[in-house]
Amino acid sequence: MTEIQPPAAPRREHLRTFHGDTFNDEYYWLREAEDPETLAYLKAENAYTDQESAHLEPLRGKIFHEIKDRTQETDLSVPQRLHGWWYYGRTEEGKQYARQCRLKAEGDVPPEIEPGVPIEGEEVILDGNALAEGHDFFSMGTADVSPDGNLLAYSVNFSGDERFTLRFKDLRTGQDLDDAVEDTFYGGAWSADGKAFFYTKVDDAWRPHQVWRHLLGEEEDTLVYQEDDQKFRVGIGLTRSEEYLLLYAASTLTTEVRYLRADDPTGDFQVFGEGRVQGVEVDVDHQGDRFLVLHNKNAENFTVGWVPVDDTRDYHELVPHNGARRIDSVDAFKDFAVVSLRESGLSRLALLDRVGDLKFIEFDEPIYTVGLGDTPEYDARLIRFGYASMVTPSSVYDYDVRNGEKLLRKRTPVLGGFDPEDYRQYREWAEAEDGTRVPISVVAHKDASPDATNPVLLYGYGSYEMSIDPYFSIARLSLLDRGVVFAIAHVRGGGEMGRAWYDDGKMLRKKNTFSDFTAAADRMVESGWADGERIVARGGSAGGLLMGAVANLAPEKFAGILAEVPFVDNLTTILDPSMPLTVGEWEEWGNPIESSEVYEYMKSYSPYENVRDVKYPSILAVTSLNDTRVGFHEPAKWVARLREVSPQTHVLLKTEMEAGHGGRSGRYDAWEEEAFNLAWVLGRLGAAEK
Repeated sequence: MTEIQPPAAPRREHLRTFHGDTFNDEYYWLREAEDPETLAYLKAENAYTDQESAHLEPLRGKIFHEIKDRTQETDLSVPQRLHGWWYYGRTEEGKQYARQCRLKAEGDVPPEIEPGVPIEGEEVILDGNALAEGHDFFSMGTADVSPDGNLLAYSVNFSGDERFTLRFKDLRTGQDLDDAVEDTFYGGAWSADGKAFFYTKVDDAWRPHQVWRHLLGEEEDTLVYQEDDQKFRVGIGLTRSEEYLLLYAASTLTTEVRYLRADDPTGDFQVFGEGRVQGVEVDVDHQGDRFLVLHNKNAENFTVGWVPVDDTRDYHELVPHNGARRIDSVDAFKDFAVVSLRESGLSRLALLDRVGDLKFIEFDEPIYTVGLGDTPEYDARLIRFGYASMVTPSSVYDYDVRNGEKLLRKRTPVLGGFDPEDYRQYREWAEAEDGTRVPISVVAHKDASPDATNPVLLYGYGSYEMSIDPYFSIARLSLLDRGVVFAIAHVRGGGEMGRAWYDDGKMLRKKNTFSDFTAAADRMVESGWADGERIVARGGSAGGLLMGAVANLAPEKFAGILAEVPFVDNLTTILDPSMPLTVGEWEEWGNPIESSEVYEYMKSYSPYENVRDVKYPSILAVTSLNDTRVGFHEPAKWVARLREVSPQTHVLLKTEMEAGHGGRSGRYDAWEEEAFNLAWVLGRLGAAEK
């Protein structure tokens, strides 16, 4: 068999000039997804990747089976109660997708249901396997039961481009109605009477910019709201009380809310409170005679108050601002609310009574993640939350608000002899260049010790105020059991340490994200957890930008870099308002079109534009042809330039030809994809054997 040589993409002049600077973007042509030459290049890269990773195939097979053998394939979710029904999902061995089911409810304690054993009265309301039949890709955009329990609104996509077909199913007959709406986006909301459904549509830049109303049985839908400011995205939802519809228009920094009684679906939405105020973010929920309001007006880390339903400008504070606590959300129930917040780098939950007193739910582990789960009933007395740590599998609890009892309903089964006592989790702190202390969450097998001999996989993200909290992963056990230490660097740009943590890693302070990550790598070595010659870095999407940036910043610190759907051509994208999501990103990265300072700053760290003739660590870039969030052309261009400028670097590009931003859709396909990635990581770390 003839050995395939590394593909070399043709170089074609394409001059880009801004603020007196001209850049020759020689691989610009790769953005044309339907160009036969582009597709031929991607296929050539896939063939080369197959050849260069063929020696890892036995290891990939082992890891896939380890994931599969540890997973209870026939399983079900904990039922959630709504309007006299218990709703839950079932998975079956050999099936890629779940079935959504329901059962008539009695009481508020979830019934005992066995995995793989349908019981009398169970209704299958949606079967993902049947919907996906004949398609290589399948995803759901919404699945929402009407308030009377009779109808299901659901939407499907078969390409990964996140444009869905919305359909309606009569749950009494099991038949779809004739109604169908093309090109919808995620989410939606029912009216109180179940006769109208509100949904969103996206523009050519994949920005949700319109809210529409569909009246069942009618052919023509009504445009309810259109957002013309390209920085803003719209969404629609129904309050837990089911009394109000809430329409949001939000940018990175600003939120405007409109509201309408759900029993008046053809009425006009009213602007909430002061309306749109630049730099003020607002979230709203309904509770009896008032709305609860989360906002950051003169409160960097947010505060909670309330307004009467008949005067949304009459504000009364409930939870004052606290510089040490970042409030993330407030969820209203009939007699109390649940506040989700962050403190000392950890997520927390607290009950909020009507006068403003907080009662925290406490946990024993030093690092963990907790979040409010599915509790759709407004008058609930048991609230559901999810809990996990790096050694405790994902767990579902009900919390009894009457006595404070935590009731464990389910802990994700991990088969194959898993014992959480075989693993240990730790918190480390790195010191960044400016003296900032950066938290690192670490997990290792109990036999690993900080003796400077361990291979390490270091993960990072650091954008959009998204927190990468400690989490459990079945697939990760395949690393830990082979002696690999896994760590999450909670770098600035994320939300782990409050709003200031986010602000210090965006716009003209974005480089803090990158230097925090390299400081975390240094700390792993200093603490003894890492062998300095065996650290692989991993990140995806905006975390993929982080991967490209640290490759340029400190290539000597890493043995390999795994960049998934990486945002590595960020300046070119942010300079093009026609690209998906670009204009809305200006409040995250800055506007390089208008500002020469922003342009020069972004150009100084753009991975694609800063490739140097140095020996980079081995790089694996993974992308998807139909990704609408980070175009496949970004990693394709990056890999082409790496090959041109640094021919001594071993770099691979793997493109999924039938997938979107999240990769392949079926669970077995996803396991195969993760097995490929982990085998490559283990190969770079020299840790293939247990």
